[in-house]
Amino acid sequence: MGDDETTQRPAFGPVAAVVVETPLAHLDRVFEYSVPAELDADAVPGARVRVRFSGRELDGFLVERREAPQHDGRLTPLRGVVSPEPVLTPEVLALSRAVADRYAGTLSDVLRLAVPKRHATAEKALALECAPPEPVPMPDPGAWVAYPAGPAWLRRLGGGEGPAAAWGALPGRSGDADWPSALAVAATTALSGGRGALVVVPDHRDVDRLDAALTALLGKGRHVRLTADQGPQARYTAWLKVLRGHVKVVIGTRAAAFAPVRDLGLVACWDDGDDLLAEPRAPYHHVGVVLALRAAMTGAALLTGGFGRSLRVQVEVESGALVPVDADTATLRSAAPRVTIAGEGADEERDGPSARAHIPSRAWRVAKDALVDGPVLVQVPRRGYQPSLSCAECRTPVRCTRCQGPVAVGASRAAPACRWCGLAIPPHGVSCAHCGSGRLRSSVTGARRTAEEIGRAFPGFPVHTSGSGEVLSAVGRESALVIATPGAEPVADGGYTAVLLLDAWASLDLPVLDAPLEALRRWMAASALAREGRAVVLCGAPEAVALPAVEALVRWDPAWLAARELADRRELGLPPAARVAQLTGGRRALEEALEQVDLPPSAQVLGPVPLIGGAARRGPGDGEPERAPADHHVLVRVPAAETPALTRAMLALKAFRS
Repeated sequence: MGDDETTQRPAFGPVAAVVVETPLAHLDRVFEYSVPAELDADAVPGARVRVRFSGRELDGFLVERREAPQHDGRLTPLRGVVSPEPVLTPEVLALSRAVADRYAGTLSDVLRLAVPKRHATAEKALALECAPPEPVPMPDPGAWVAYPAGPAWLRRLGGGEGPAAAWGALPGRSGDADWPSALAVAATTALSGGRGALVVVPDHRDVDRLDAALTALLGKGRHVRLTADQGPQARYTAWLKVLRGHVKVVIGTRAAAFAPVRDLGLVACWDDGDDLLAEPRAPYHHVGVVLALRAAMTGAALLTGGFGRSLRVQVEVESGALVPVDADTATLRSAAPRVTIAGEGADEERDGPSARAHIPSRAWRVAKDALVDGPVLVQVPRRGYQPSLSCAECRTPVRCTRCQGPVAVGASRAAPACRWCGLAIPPHGVSCAHCGSGRLRSSVTGARRTAEEIGRAFPGFPVHTSGSGEVLSAVGRESALVIATPGAEPVADGGYTAVLLLDAWASLDLPVLDAPLEALRRWMAASALAREGRAVVLCGAPEAVALPAVEALVRWDPAWLAARELADRRELGLPPAARVAQLTGGRRALEEALEQVDLPPSAQVLGPVPLIGGAARRGPGDGEPERAPADHHVLVRVPAAETPALTRAMLALKAFRS
């Protein structure tokens, strides 16, 4: 930096407080270093620095300059400043610390995800400052007029307030009335009031749709996108534009939740229940929680939207922290698809083509008629889920008698056992808690129906597939069959003329606690792509048995199912009424850890039990040696009120064993 820049900035003390990049929990604190005279100008709070630590040179973030050290002893000098760019803002630092504390993680773990790796070329190429952008007028409410509370919520947002809402999006909407357009209006409303906006969605296809909607409303250059599929230079350039204040609207996937947006006025999350919003790396946080923390810390408005409703959102609605923004009954009835159920039992009317594709004749007729007008979507469950046990009569999932956990059949087809506590469940002598039947069935889930089989059932029509191998973003208006796995459904121009949801039990029988909510979320996400009021056929669910998830789909009422599930969880002491920590490792290591940890008296320990799917090898960090296979896990459950005590116990255990 030049002399003029040095004289204009505030004077800093000679001591640097640094967060060192290390995965070791017992080192999760700041360390003090002296600042050599030649580094004084560049060693600004928020800058990346290089330090000597335990005989190695490591990177870190300078978080504070102090006048005097807070511990006795001679300070080691900083080795260098990687860049004088203050990449770690005070707001992001505070948010990262809060996330680490909530999830019993380390600050270094969170910062590794919150601040992207430096790209020197991008840093030098982008101007430090830019001309102030033109003011943005308040947009029309657009899609929000369909929701009675929508326009009022927008007015509060545009007026500088921080209202928090749970938005139940209407299905079957296209053009300016679809969900990307509604989120674009919300972001533009915040910008019109001089504040920034941050919108996080599950995947890059959602970002593409939101990008197009924002560009149509704001024009080019007024927002940036942050996604994992961007190249290093492109992503770092976009991130720097946010840091330097060139733009104040950000859209992106998971890591964008930490973007350093200035004057933040809105944080929004679409489809809170999608597992892509859960971070698979330590400390395993969820985007919805991160954004809620950020809204509380900054006073920004909070918007959680989707077709379904997660339990996390339901808890916030019932507590009053989130206010529902839903359509009225008449509007919802007009927009919602017409859902019918085609059972899995004998069908006297099933004919040759439908039999070959394993499609009930009712669904086959609906698809055949709908193909005259345009594309038909067929959702097929993914492969690879572990078989679970359910009642052969009413299909109610079997629960462990000790901890209420899900019961699954092992890959070797051994005796069924609880996935949480490992209790062996005898297949005989167990009666269904719902209907009393003693007959159980093992449901092997997966994509049993292939695109080729369905294509043979509907000769003369093109068949498109979208799944793990190749995911389509969109299809046209022409008549075609679109076979897709959950989450990979392409958007049809103008909407689908019908939607078939195959193998309902493949979703309902997943051996996870959230199976009913997840099944409904998947069905609603696919059904919402149909044209307004069109037919949706759920195949593979018995018509004679009342199932809450199926009923919620027919009624198009995800809030009802979420409230019902939450009440059941509270009665059984299951999350979110309880807080659960999972420990993963070798069996012996887990037994040692349980002897070392100081758990709250109310804690219930489940396990160790083998991991479903086998061992996973873990490395503590880049460049460090691998640890032993992690082939077992332990669950520790406490009442929700004991969450702080459980978090402290987990932090202490990690520090002790690091």
